[in-house]
Amino acid sequence: MKVKISALALLVAVTLSGCTSHSAETAKPAAAPEKASAAQDAALQQRELADGLYEMAIGPKGDALYVASTEGFKDVQGGMIYKLDPKTLKTTGATHTDLKNFGADLDPRSGILYVTNSLDGGVSAINTADGKVQARVMFKERNKEGFPYGARQVLLLDGMLYIGGVADPGVIWVVDAKTMKLKKTIQNAGKWVTGLHYSAQTKRLYVANGGGEVLVINPRTNRIEKRWKPLGEKDALLLNVAEDSATGRLFVTGSKAKTTLVLDIHTGAVIKQLPTGDALGIKFNAKRNEIYLTQRDAGKVLSLDATSYAVKNSWSLPPHPNSLLLSADGNTLFVTVKQSFNKDHSTNGPDSIVRIDLNK
Repeated sequence: MKVKISALALLVAVTLSGCTSHSAETAKPAAAPEKASAAQDAALQQRELADGLYEMAIGPKGDALYVASTEGFKDVQGGMIYKLDPKTLKTTGATHTDLKNFGADLDPRSGILYVTNSLDGGVSAINTADGKVQARVMFKERNKEGFPYGARQVLLLDGMLYIGGVADPGVIWVVDAKTMKLKKTIQNAGKWVTGLHYSAQTKRLYVANGGGEVLVINPRTNRIEKRWKPLGEKDALLLNVAEDSATGRLFVTGSKAKTTLVLDIHTGAVIKQLPTGDALGIKFNAKRNEIYLTQRDAGKVLSLDATSYAVKNSWSLPPHPNSLLLSADGNTLFVTVKQSFNKDHSTNGPDSIVRIDLNK
């Protein structure tokens, strides 16, 4: 059990926590403006929900928020999918699962929620109409210790699921979302596949990894066409990816380098490096021309002006804001806030879900 928990600790750290252009400009975001606590309280709703909260998905009508949960890691088997009212954060349903849940993506047409079961190396399809696990695929790969590759994020694209495999070297599994059958495994995806993003503009997948690379993949052939290394040989754990399609910019958070990269989506050239510290989650809001970031160690969520990169707003959400989800209308930001882990992999309390009204 200790060996498995050790592998888990590594995976959790990853979950949390081209050539470089020599002429790339480094911009310093302005200091976050101080907001009155009353104003921040008016914009925020926060609810302690459960241990082990990770990624979220919102229903196609915007009337249901689904939260993937591992529950506890110490002496707790299985996980949960919580169904919340997105306006009040009250629980309206729950699914008990035999495996622990991390990444999440939802098919708005079928209402099927796809969740990664990272510790067991699989992905499950859950019917949100009845809350039942409808199907599941488990991947065969094992690391040298004999444990499954960690299935981190899942992305639904044109009837196919792309799932990043945390290993060294990592893989990307391509699964038929209807049959839940493995169609292809994209090999040699670099150390620890972390972030997945699809650009409708370029019709390419952009994949971040722990080796400091951004891979460009053609989903028609499922082949890696380009490998960008925007920070060169600098030690860089790249994490999550967002896009401003109107300007052709790709935003990539980095852990070890303590920076958020702004890349040209066509060439991989570094446009700017933003010293955003320990940035993890990232979303771009085209309606408001804003970038949102979670600073896990600093315990903050930042809102940046997407043109000047100045900090427009800052919300203090200790101890560790983690994943982000933006509503379809661009007016609401949801955040999972995690507790620190003790040495025995327990925590001092439940994780929280936060709703931020961006109009306040």
